[in-house]
Amino acid sequence: MNILVTGAAGYIGSVCAEVLLARGMRVVALDNLQEGHRAAVPPQAAFVHVDLASRPDLDRVFAQHRFDAVMHFAGEALVAKSMREPSTFYAANVACGVNLLDAMVRHGVARFIFSSTAATYGEPRIVPIPEDHPQQPINPYGKSKLVFEQILADYARYTGLQYVTLRYFNAAGASPTLGEAHREETHLIPRVLDAAAGNLLCLEVFGADYPTPDGTCVRDYVHILDIAEAHVLALESIARVAGNAFNVGNSRGYSILEVLETARRITGRPIPHKLSPRRPGDPAVLVASAEKLRRELHWEPRHSSLENIVETAWRWKLAHPRGYPD
Repeated sequence: MNILVTGAAGYIGSVCAEVLLARGMRVVALDNLQEGHRAAVPPQAAFVHVDLASRPDLDRVFAQHRFDAVMHFAGEALVAKSMREPSTFYAANVACGVNLLDAMVRHGVARFIFSSTAATYGEPRIVPIPEDHPQQPINPYGKSKLVFEQILADYARYTGLQYVTLRYFNAAGASPTLGEAHREETHLIPRVLDAAAGNLLCLEVFGADYPTPDGTCVRDYVHILDIAEAHVLALESIARVAGNAFNVGNSRGYSILEVLETARRITGRPIPHKLSPRRPGDPAVLVASAEKLRRELHWEPRHSSLENIVETAWRWKLAHPRGYPD
């Protein structure tokens, strides 16, 4: 199969491209390199430096390659930035996504795997969170992803698009060759490891008075390789499960202090931290119900113990102390 992977220079897109290639598929890796890293694109992939905002460039890519499917990871993802610059998120996550869908329609490509997020649920009413939980996002990032989910349903009705939506919880960990290195790092585990490596003087922990066992937020961390496996399974089964959304999570939550302690044990290094007041809009607990993904696609999170997540991320950080060279 020939797969177009958008956002293939980013954290999740690059690892998914790597896994697709290892399964014998051909990958065209598309990225505008605004946030991604050229060095993260697997060398076996054909790279195209294209922005989804450009319809003519998209048409050239689709004209040059006969794609069997598209996996769409490109977009804006920083929640705090979405509160400051919502227009950026609606442009990148909605308008550019529509450009991509229209290019697919023009060139007869009907299979689409969408990288969505647990942020579409908003404040959880039920934990673990099932896929039929009300979707009431509390920030423009989650809202933009939800709008695009709704657009996909419209395209399926009038174009015959076959799509699957995957709602991630907290992607973490590393493959043997690719890891997490955002230009502006906000994710907990890489920041914890930055503190362990001495690149961060003190880790700020927001909130120690939540109704959780140790007072800190509880989150569901899922290994990047398990996320990639969910994409492969969704693609292989798309004719059977088209139109479905699946949570991709570990169905097990860990508190911030549990992550800190696990990282101390694995790295053997101190991790200085300080407790700060809560941030607005941070729910106490966000944990996925992944039962539907297990039942429908026979997926299992084989790599997603917290110890393995931290160990693989730490091993990658030690090998790449400055992240990617670009």
